[in-house]
Amino acid sequence: MIYQTHAEAEDVSPPIPILALDGITKTFPGVKALSDVSLSLYPGQVTALVGENGAGKSTVVKILTGIYQPTEGRILADGTETRFPTAQDAADAGITAIHQETVLFDELSVAENIFLGHAPRNRFGLIDWAAMARMSREILDGIGAEIDPGAKLRDLGIANKHLVAIARALSIDARVVIMDEPTAALSHKEIQELYELVEQLKGQGKAILFISHKFDEIFRIADNYTVFRDGQFVGEGKIADVTNDALVKLMVGREVANIFPARPPGRGDVVLEVENYNHPTEFADIGFCLRSGEILGFYGLVGAGRSEAMQALFGITRASGGTIRIDGQEVTIRATADAANNGIVYVPEDRGKQGAIIAMPIFQNITLPSLSRTSHNGFIRLAEEFKLARDFTERLDLRAASLDTKVESLSGGNQQKVVIAKWLATMPKIIILDEPTKGIDIGSKAAVHEFMAELAAEGLAIIMVSSEIPEVLGMSDRIIVMREGRIVAEVAHDDMTPETLVRHAAGIT
Repeated sequence: MIYQTHAEAEDVSPPIPILALDGITKTFPGVKALSDVSLSLYPGQVTALVGENGAGKSTVVKILTGIYQPTEGRILADGTETRFPTAQDAADAGITAIHQETVLFDELSVAENIFLGHAPRNRFGLIDWAAMARMSREILDGIGAEIDPGAKLRDLGIANKHLVAIARALSIDARVVIMDEPTAALSHKEIQELYELVEQLKGQGKAILFISHKFDEIFRIADNYTVFRDGQFVGEGKIADVTNDALVKLMVGREVANIFPARPPGRGDVVLEVENYNHPTEFADIGFCLRSGEILGFYGLVGAGRSEAMQALFGITRASGGTIRIDGQEVTIRATADAANNGIVYVPEDRGKQGAIIAMPIFQNITLPSLSRTSHNGFIRLAEEFKLARDFTERLDLRAASLDTKVESLSGGNQQKVVIAKWLATMPKIIILDEPTKGIDIGSKAAVHEFMAELAAEGLAIIMVSSEIPEVLGMSDRIIVMREGRIVAEVAHDDMTPETLVRHAAGIT
């Protein structure tokens, strides 16, 4: 038997994290985004932050980078409590983030994008252009990017723009590198090159926080894992000590409670048929059917292409090929008017920007797509507008002082009801609900779910895109799972478990 000395025991003690969160809580008005979470990032190691959509990962990144301030808890740098009052303070502390959608400027050069806001200067305080070009070249060479620092960003492809974003993040003397879905726009070859870059950063002693929904990536490059669920810390450990199944169980970790309205499955006639539906960049070979009275759930992780497919069906974007049939008749959808005229309406995820004109009153938002019903000889009849708006706000139990109230003053749940009412007033055959309960309180969620069940009972065909597993399982008659722009599974709701959903969506075979 080999006995370990006290000195040897001290040698194997875990290193002090470069950066750690301890008991962090973040509260927004009416919403607790994080509750007592912890996270530790170690030098020369990759920590994967894992969780469903809405688990709190983005909020943590914003706290680490100084965009948000924690409501409670401590931030520790090298074991010492600290604060990042601004994003600049976080950058000065050596924390940098590479986001899936980093903001870059097409009209500037590569070098200007890399050093924007912290360009090297000469003794006169002016930008040292030669030094900036030289330093940009060194950073780009270091990550294996064969890009001319003087090239305009607009002339680069998506993958090279992503490499410029990485170079920009590394242009500060970073100690902590946050990678948020960094491979979303990269090819297989470019992903392998990113893995090599991660190994370089580890060799330089940098701590890396890696956020990804792709389990093959997590098990390929991560040393440690931390799991969040519903804004709470639920587990951490070494990647070598966990399995795919155990990680999925931590992510999901709950049964779908009996909190959704009971209703018979929708078994009406086929209303919508989609075959071989394609888009040049967002999705491929999409095919499904939808029946009257049915709620068809679409599930997937970030970048799965669910919303993009629905936006094409509604005519927001143009598909490159495929067939759409409504009530057995082939239709062509080139614009939103085509979709609406054929009975398809779409309630978007971003209701503030895409779903409503928030500076206008409730009644005008609701009647906007239905002006032909509220006007005569080119003149809008105010009484007819109010009557139409009142009918649908009462059905949805919308709470507001009056129909003259501007939408921007409503709660998130009531804003969502305005958008749903607007499209229901057009008397559609098919309604697409994209994240219908995102960002609204539990009471409003229950009201939306109840109303969805009522609409299905009346024969309306419903497509529901949702990232919430309980909602998908609780409301859907069938579930379609998408991954990387393609359908990877289609099953009856009774045959699907939370673990199976995540495995399909994450590509775990």
